[in-house]
Amino acid sequence: MVQEAMNSGARQERACNIIDLSERTLQRWQVDQSRGDQRPNRTQMPANRLSVQERKHVLTIANSEEFGSLPPSQIVPILADRGEYIASEATFYRILRAENQLRHRGAERPAQRRHKPRALCATAPNELFSWDITYLPTPVKGIYFYLYLFMDIFSREIVGWQIYDAESSELASEVMRDICAREAIKPNQVVLHSDNGNPMKGATMLATLQTLGVAPSFSRPAVSNDNPYSESLFKTLKYRPAYPRRAFESLLAARQWVGVFVKWYNEEHRHSAINFVTPAERHAGLDTALLEKRDIVYEAAKNRRPERWSGATRNWQPVLVVHLNPDQHINKKDEKPEGNLELKMAA
Repeated sequence: MVQEAMNSGARQERACNIIDLSERTLQRWQVDQSRGDQRPNRTQMPANRLSVQERKHVLTIANSEEFGSLPPSQIVPILADRGEYIASEATFYRILRAENQLRHRGAERPAQRRHKPRALCATAPNELFSWDITYLPTPVKGIYFYLYLFMDIFSREIVGWQIYDAESSELASEVMRDICAREAIKPNQVVLHSDNGNPMKGATMLATLQTLGVAPSFSRPAVSNDNPYSESLFKTLKYRPAYPRRAFESLLAARQWVGVFVKWYNEEHRHSAINFVTPAERHAGLDTALLEKRDIVYEAAKNRRPERWSGATRNWQPVLVVHLNPDQHINKKDEKPEGNLELKMAA
């Protein structure tokens, strides 16, 4: 075709452009005509391709009353047991895909596509809470105590907790009411994030949050990474050296131990994610002054012996923004906090 166009006076470049063919490809074919068309995006028509009637027969079998709810992986072996071969399993899948029929074929509910929770961030205490429930062992196998634990994501402080012998949204709502009263939470001030457990999405808990003016936020089902702060806190709790190696003998014993842990965690534990200040200090707004003092100490040490410092001193700047499930395009280092929490929410 190109040669005929050139014989009629056309230029090779223009002729190749019209049929979407590279001149370099044409030159390779002219050098070795036995290579054939090796372009990866070429349109191929296999010689052994099923005819139109055969493709219709495959669709008729796949959509029949007997096989309408079965995938090709089940249809092909059944036909083979009857001594019939219509097409391979891959061909069944390929034809169904081409006809936009490669979908859920069973009677059960098809898999639902889950979207990542909205991106949240906090720039001050009492803006973004996270909570979850974890099991605490009892002397009776299969029976547990349930630790309800609420934390402020910005300061990492445990703002509320309680242990019960049951798991319910009514008990969780009682703890949340107590937190809002103690922290003086105003309507539309806090977002509360949790997973998709029954206590988290129970009618009583959701009604309580609506009454208190607290916005709920939920993880995707079976995705623990959507609620990382609570998961990390539970690991800190259960990997403490003082964590009992044996089961808690009673509800009182469990509450006493967790009470000691919460006091240590809030008031003594220097958290690495907030530049090694305690959650209580950050929650009270004391972390900025403490970190400035550390910076002065380091600068003084560098001035006394500058030969021992090859660069800047350690970064003691406070963490200004804390993210929960951030979008990929967010650069945490470059983002500057501004506005209230609602303006920084990403859908």
